Amino acid sequence: MTMLRGAAAAVARRCGLRAGSGGGKVAARRCCSAARRREWVPPVGRDSGIMAYNSRSRTKEPLVLAKDRVATWYSCGPTVYDHAHLGHACSYVRFDIIRRIMTKFFGIEVIMVMGITDIDDKIIKRANEMNMSPVALARIYEEDFKQDMAALKVLPPTAYMRVTENIPQIISFIETVIANGQAYATSQGNVYFDVKSWGKRYGVLTTISPDTPDEAVNTDKRHGKDFALWKAAKPQELSWTSPWGKGRPGWHIECSTISSAVFGKQLDIHTGGIDLAFPHHENEIAQCEVYHQCEQWGNYFLHSGHLHVKGSQEKMSKSLKNYVTVKDFLKKFSSDQFRMYCLRSRYSSAVEFSDESMDDAKNLLQAISSFIKDANAYIKGQLICDPVREDILWERLASTKVTVKASFADDFDTSRAVAAIMDLIHHGNRQLKAVTKVAVKGDSSAVLSNVIDELVQFRTKVRHYALALPEAAETALVEGDAGAKGSKREEKEKRQQLMGERRPLLEACDSLRENLAAFGIHIKDRAAVSTWEMAEGGGQAEQQAQGKS
Repeated sequence: MTMLRGAAAAVARRCGLRAGSGGGKVAARRCCSAARRREWVPPVGRDSGIMAYNSRSRTKEPLVLAKDRVATWYSCGPTVYDHAHLGHACSYVRFDIIRRIMTKFFGIEVIMVMGITDIDDKIIKRANEMNMSPVALARIYEEDFKQDMAALKVLPPTAYMRVTENIPQIISFIETVIANGQAYATSQGNVYFDVKSWGKRYGVLTTISPDTPDEAVNTDKRHGKDFALWKAAKPQELSWTSPWGKGRPGWHIECSTISSAVFGKQLDIHTGGIDLAFPHHENEIAQCEVYHQCEQWGNYFLHSGHLHVKGSQEKMSKSLKNYVTVKDFLKKFSSDQFRMYCLRSRYSSAVEFSDESMDDAKNLLQAISSFIKDANAYIKGQLICDPVREDILWERLASTKVTVKASFADDFDTSRAVAAIMDLIHHGNRQLKAVTKVAVKGDSSAVLSNVIDELVQFRTKVRHYALALPEAAETALVEGDAGAKGSKREEKEKRQQLMGERRPLLEACDSLRENLAAFGIHIKDRAAVSTWEMAEGGGQAEQQAQGKS
């Protein structure tokens, strides 16, 4: 707990922020009550150069950051009671792509915090089924989630924050919401957010109005739309002491508290799957704007589209039992192939998963790999073709770079960026298509090049071993200088003996170099590396074969 709080404080300092607190009288806290409205207000700060679709305004907006070249970002993390599946993976990989674009293409430092829900109805139910404690179960699946993300090459957040290690902060947060008049405790020990009291400010991400008739509910809520901030403990259930009795946090209050503990009332970006927009993110906004008494908490909400199983309009989910775990998926496909699958569509769009769609992604990666190999072979002079119009290629490359950057700036449109890159590759392949492949007795020049690379690397290692002073002899010389046993003469004789034993290795290396030279392959030995060049086809290219002793 201390470590995570320290991480939160460090992240807040790094952002140049101080986490806000809620205290004070109700009347003093309503500084923005007259401005109650659902319209999005453009934030004050620095324009990042990116247009992003904002679920708050329901349109594309310039991404303006409160601090120049620094983005504060809260990501809803997993509820850790089972293995992660591809539906989860699709969202996290898509936002990882966006994070990398912001960092590498726009020079933005991303400070990301991810909340881990490690206490929940589902966790308690699963722990009871497995006859273990909810905390132990949550730790197992939290680590499992992190391993899955690493296998998918998803960058970890700046800090993970567990719900169970922030209970005092959650209780304090709830107390402030009650003090500000937007929540109430019941005789049964539950605490609810009073949606009607928040008026028209409820419904930022949706068209739901608090004034619409409620469905009949058999609970201690005042209104059907009210949602739990604190849940009274049930018998034999994990709980914490609070002013309202023993219990545990509601779902929505967790993320509001954790993000506020780190970033205060200023948050640039909030992300999650589209299924979290309502009620989770809607309720987060209401809670935070009450707590901080501000007009707008969370300037930009980005939502990723669902992943559907082919032939179904339903999202992949555990409740529908139509999911594929990340681990099972990676037995058949690679993380790069899944990333290309995600790159081929806009992050906000729904996508259909099937073996055919994965094969398409695999073929795209193969096309890129093949082009790079052919281009490298041409550069080495190992492919003979008509002269390549480099002026046209440079022009195409410059144009592609502009298109890719513009695509990324337009709501992170990776599909258009991929199309531009594949168009460049298609043009390059057209120029290399006229290649008359250099053949050596039926073998392709690319294969020959790889064989020579391996051969020269192996020769380099052998040569380095033959020339190197053995460690034992080296140690003995040092000890000799220090007055240890053995004379310099004995050491010299030992060294000469070792060099004599290894001379045949050097002779074999020299013989191999001479034999290859007869075929037009010339090896040049240098201090740390050996290089080779092929005197054939008018194109001589050196290929370094780095060897380690």
